[in-house]
Amino acid sequence: MIAVVLVIVAALAALAGYFVGMRGRPAVNLVVPPPPVASPAAPFSPGARGEDGFGSEKARLIRSRDSEAAMLRAQLVAADAVSERSAEFAREREQLFRELADARAETARYRQVVIDIETNAPPPILAGIGEPDDLKLIVGVGPVLERMLHNLGVTTFRQIARWTERDIAEFDAKLPEFPGRIERDQWVTQARALHESKFGQGLPELRTRG
Repeated sequence: MIAVVLVIVAALAALAGYFVGMRGRPAVNLVVPPPPVASPAAPFSPGARGEDGFGSEKARLIRSRDSEAAMLRAQLVAADAVSERSAEFAREREQLFRELADARAETARYRQVVIDIETNAPPPILAGIGEPDDLKLIVGVGPVLERMLHNLGVTTFRQIARWTERDIAEFDAKLPEFPGRIERDQWVTQARALHESKFGQGLPELRTRG
C-alpha cells in the first residue's frame, strides 16, 4: 500500500515538473495557416472604368452620323429639285425665244406691209387679178394657215375682206388650232388694206356698205 502511494506521488511530481518546464518555454504555434487562395480575376470589360461615359460618347457619335446623313439626303433632294427647275426654265426660255423670234418676224413683215400701204406700192410678188394673193402678208397668217385657208377655198384678200361676223365665226370654227386669231389679228381689216394696196382701189361693195 505504501509502495503504491509512493508511485502515485512520484508520478504527480513528474507531471508537476513537466508542466513547470513547459511554462518556461515560449509558446510555439504549430498551426500552419492554409495557403492563400487567389481570387478569380474579374473578366475585362471595356466599360468597367467608364461604362456610362463610353455609352454616352457612342450614342453621341451615332446621333451625329444620323444627323449628317439626313442633312446630306436633304441637300441631295434640294439639288435634284434645283436641277429639274433649271432644266424646266431652260425649256421655257427656248420656247420663249422661239416665240419672240416669230413675233419679231411677224412685226417686221407687218411693218413692211404698212410701209407699202402708206407708199401705195403693191408687193412685187403680186401680179395679175386672177392669181392667188400671198395670204402670208396678213399678220397672223403663216405658211400653215395659208395652206389651210387654200384648202377651205380662200386664196385672195378680196374673200377675207368681205367676211362678215358670221363668216368669221364659221372660219374660226374651221380653224380649231388657232381659236380667235381672225378677230385678234384683224384679218378682215388687213385684207381690205392689202387689196386696196394691190389694186389701187377698195372694194366697191364695202364703200357702198359704208
